Amino acid sequence: MDGPLKDLAKLERLTGASGKGKSPSVADSLDSLLHSLREARNAIEPGPVPPDLLSELSQTVELRKKEVDERQKDIYNSVFRVGRALDKKFTATLPYLHVFTSPTSMAALERTVALHFLRTGQFDTAEIFLQEANLEVPPELREQFVDLHRILQALRNQDIGPALGWVAKNADFLRKRASPLEFHLHRSQYIRLLLATHPPNPMLALSYAKETMQPFYAEHEDEFKPLTACILYLPLSRLQTSPYAYLASPSLHFDLEPLFAKEYCASLGMSRQVPLRVVGDIGGGGALARIEKGRKVMRERKSEWSQADELPIEIPIPPENRYHSIFACPVSKEQSTELNPPMMMGCGHVVNKESLHKLSKPGRRVKCPYCPAESTYASALRVHF
Repeated sequence: MDGPLKDLAKLERLTGASGKGKSPSVADSLDSLLHSLREARNAIEPGPVPPDLLSELSQTVELRKKEVDERQKDIYNSVFRVGRALDKKFTATLPYLHVFTSPTSMAALERTVALHFLRTGQFDTAEIFLQEANLEVPPELREQFVDLHRILQALRNQDIGPALGWVAKNADFLRKRASPLEFHLHRSQYIRLLLATHPPNPMLALSYAKETMQPFYAEHEDEFKPLTACILYLPLSRLQTSPYAYLASPSLHFDLEPLFAKEYCASLGMSRQVPLRVVGDIGGGGALARIEKGRKVMRERKSEWSQADELPIEIPIPPENRYHSIFACPVSKEQSTELNPPMMMGCGHVVNKESLHKLSKPGRRVKCPYCPAESTYASALRVHF
C-alpha cells in the first residue's frame, strides 16, 4: 500500500473512532431524553405531581447531558487528530482560487454538483441541494438517472434483463458506436449458466448461446473460441487452473456495471466519468494551483499570456483527463500551435509548418527527413487532431 492510501486509511480510522466509543451517540441520548420528558408530561397531566418525579427527571437530564458531553469530546478529539494529519500531509497552504466568482461560473459549478449527486445515485441529497441552490434540473433527466441506477442494481443482482431491455431500445445508437455491451451481457449470462450446474451440464448454456449470441460471432470470433473450449475444463475447480481461468473471474461480471454506465451516459451526451471526479483529479492534482500561481506571476510582471488558448507553463493533468491530442514535431521537437500547425507530406509523415518550410528546397520541393520520398510544399495538408 503506497503513501496516499496509507494516509486515507489512517484518516478513516481516525474519523471512525468517534463511532466506537462506549457512550451512546448524541442522537440516541437526545431521543432518550425526549422520551423521558414525554413520560413525565404524561404522568403530570392526570393529577398531582408524583413526589419523586422531578428529582428523577433532573437526574435523567444530567445523565443525558453527561453522555452528550462525552460524545462531543470524542468527536472534537477525532476532528483535531484529522486536522493534524492533514497539516502533516499538506505542508503548503492551499491557495484561494478566484475561479468561481461570476454568477455564471457559480451556477455551472452548482449544476455540476447536482448532476454528480444524481449520477452517483444520491437522489435525496440531490433534491435538497437543488432546493437550497435554487436550481432546476429537467424531470426527465432525473428519471433517466433513476433508471440507470435501477439497471445497475439489477446487474449487481446478476439480472441482465433490464440492461438487455435498454440495449434493445438503443440498438441503433450502440451499433454506431460499435459497442460490445450486448455481447458482454450475453457472455456473462452464458458463463453463469455454464457454472451453475453440479455436476457440469453445459447443454443449457450452449442452448442459450445458440439462441442469443450467434449474431455476434463475426465480430467476436476470437472470443467465442475460449467460450466453447472452456467446457473441456469443467467443473469450476478445474477451470480455475486452466488456460481459461479468466472466464471464472468475478470481474467478468462486475465489469458490466461501468461498461453499461459508460454507454448509458454516452446516450445522454455525458462523459463516462462522474462530474466531480474530473474536478477533483485536475484541481486536487495541482493544476488549478499551478494556473493561479502563473496568473500571479504574470500580474506581477505586468504581462499577459500570448494566446487565450495556450498556457505558458506545463500543467499536471492525469492521462485519463487529457482529452485533446498534442502533436510535437519530430524535427523541431516543438508542440504545434494555431500559427505553426502540423502538416502531412505526400509520404504520410507529419512535421510542423515551420519545419516544413525549412526543409523545402528551390522549386518548393520537400525531402522527407524520415523516408526517401519527395513532395511539394503546396501538396502538404494540415492535420487536425
